[in-house]
Amino acid sequence: PPGNATDGPYTYACREEDIAPGCRVRVPFARGNRLVDGYVIAVGDQPPEGMRNIKEVVQVDADVRLTEEELETALWMRGRTLCRYIEAIKMFVPDEEKVLGKTKDPFAGFEVSSSVPEQLTGEQERAFKEISEPLDRREHKVFLLFGVTGSGKTEIYLQAMQKVLDQGRQGIVMVPEIALTPQVIRRFMDRFGKEKVAVIHSRLTRKQRVVEYDKIRSGQAPVVIGARSAVFAPLKEIGLIVLDESHETSYKSDQSPKYDTLEVAVKRAMAHGAVVVAGSATPSLADYYRSEKDIFTRLSLTERFNETPMPQVHIADMRQELRLGNRSIFSQALADGIAESLAKNKQIILFLNRRGYASFVSCRECGHVVRCGECGISMPYHKDQNACVCHYCGRKEPLPEQCPACGGQTIRSFGAGTQQVEEKVLELFPDARVQRLDLDSVRKKGSMESILSGFEKHKTDILIGTQLVAKGLDVANVGLVGIVSADVTLNIPDFRSAERTFQLVTQAAGRSGRGDEVGQVVIQTYTPEHEAIRCAARHDYTAFYKGEIRLREQIQYPPFCDLFQLILSDGEEEKASALAERCARWLKRKAGKELTVMGPSPAPLSKADGAYRYQVLIKSPEGQRRSTSEMLLQLKRLYTSEKEATSLLTMDVNPYSFM
Repeated sequence: PPGNATDGPYTYACREEDIAPGCRVRVPFARGNRLVDGYVIAVGDQPPEGMRNIKEVVQVDADVRLTEEELETALWMRGRTLCRYIEAIKMFVPDEEKVLGKTKDPFAGFEVSSSVPEQLTGEQERAFKEISEPLDRREHKVFLLFGVTGSGKTEIYLQAMQKVLDQGRQGIVMVPEIALTPQVIRRFMDRFGKEKVAVIHSRLTRKQRVVEYDKIRSGQAPVVIGARSAVFAPLKEIGLIVLDESHETSYKSDQSPKYDTLEVAVKRAMAHGAVVVAGSATPSLADYYRSEKDIFTRLSLTERFNETPMPQVHIADMRQELRLGNRSIFSQALADGIAESLAKNKQIILFLNRRGYASFVSCRECGHVVRCGECGISMPYHKDQNACVCHYCGRKEPLPEQCPACGGQTIRSFGAGTQQVEEKVLELFPDARVQRLDLDSVRKKGSMESILSGFEKHKTDILIGTQLVAKGLDVANVGLVGIVSADVTLNIPDFRSAERTFQLVTQAAGRSGRGDEVGQVVIQTYTPEHEAIRCAARHDYTAFYKGEIRLREQIQYPPFCDLFQLILSDGEEEKASALAERCARWLKRKAGKELTVMGPSPAPLSKADGAYRYQVLIKSPEGQRRSTSEMLLQLKRLYTSEKEATSLLTMDVNPYSFM
């Protein structure tokens, strides 16, 4: 496929003998013969029958060549994710930039000290032995390491990686949030040495990224750590691929190619005879289901490392708090818990799944909500900017002095955001050292690392954060975790809302009591009877899984089918709606009785970046994914040939989010 110009294979002649599948070439393209880059996907001795006037390759780039395994994976991704050829191939080709002079080491300030393997518990030893057997035989196998929070999964990763390095092979370790990568990087650098660890993530500069890729290609760094893009690291002989916190949604790309990192890891591992370990205290229902069906091998860690007990959990019914006259953000139980923890010199994490000063701005007289004119979603008020801000397009508007709909004077912000929680904490506990950890507070490079380091060193008493604080943060002195509103994720328009809530509450609670003392957790909710919250409070994944998987089977949602999402958008709502109707009709004609076509309907995020969005969903039974994908690729070709300049069609297979 020549560069970004098109999506399909073209035939060229080449006189050079060293050309092979995976090579990057320079070729004349289209009538104007402009020179573009392309990648060779096949080489033959004879041109296709009847083809004449074949153009010649101008140049073969000897420096860029995908291996047979990389090219095979890229072509597989094209069919698997419905992306373009070039989008899949380029995942294996990093942005290039000649490195002139010295490049700043992104980890120059890291304090690295040597560490030795820890003594494994009985459960850890059994899990490590299971993983070691296919490693020793160099056989492909996929493990689900199902371990409660604080059970010592990382030490198993480290010892498995040592075994792989002793065999002369290499490994990849991925974490969901780059914000938390420094903790993981430090543990691996301590164990294996700084020079043997390469890091791949989006916060590196282009020059730093090239340096890291050179370390990998040369064999200098046999251990690669990073976010999801690390799965494409150009390792020659992969022995182990680890996905830590494998349930996290950030392992699914939200840009084309919309790949599932675990699927790509398994595909690459099969080609290398490598082992994949997906570790989580709250695995996705789909992954746990695969372990029930023996597609994955499940290894369980039921106890915390060093036998630290699980935290004690208290559910605070916020309806009862209101009846008692408490209109504060904090229940009495949470306020008392904060006071007790501060008195004991223990640290506190307050978790809520939203950022900004408040969730929305509304009029108490007529109910009007301030919304973004471009995106159609509510705009929370950010006090530090004295503005209402759209979290999708970045648009800012001043806080209205009166309601634009009815002229009322009682327009104000509702709901608790991180800034509002911070203000309330400082009002109640003025001597506490408080820090926020959310996307707004970490935009400046290095600020995330600074906040985490300050908390680890107890320069902060209370850390207030969004989802970031629930993802693997390991600080021994945390005595209390307060979940300010467990209900937020229950109300998103997604069939996984209960699963998301269970995972977030369990993971956030797991940050408490990781030292010697029993931790405390307070869960604030208006729906204490909900099964996701009750099971999370009991640390009972199995009970939650059994109830939720039964419901999924009844309504035939993943993992009992593949779910394809089509988003059709246009700057004019009528055009977007008409295009969605045409696509839905075409699909219903083609689908037959085996597929279920739902919609079209306005997408949950019905307007974004000035475009109206409509959604069509397709349920494809188990075993039908390939034929459904081929049908959608046919639709994509038809759309491309007829598309209007302003319209856009995007496709996603088993999306993690419907926003």
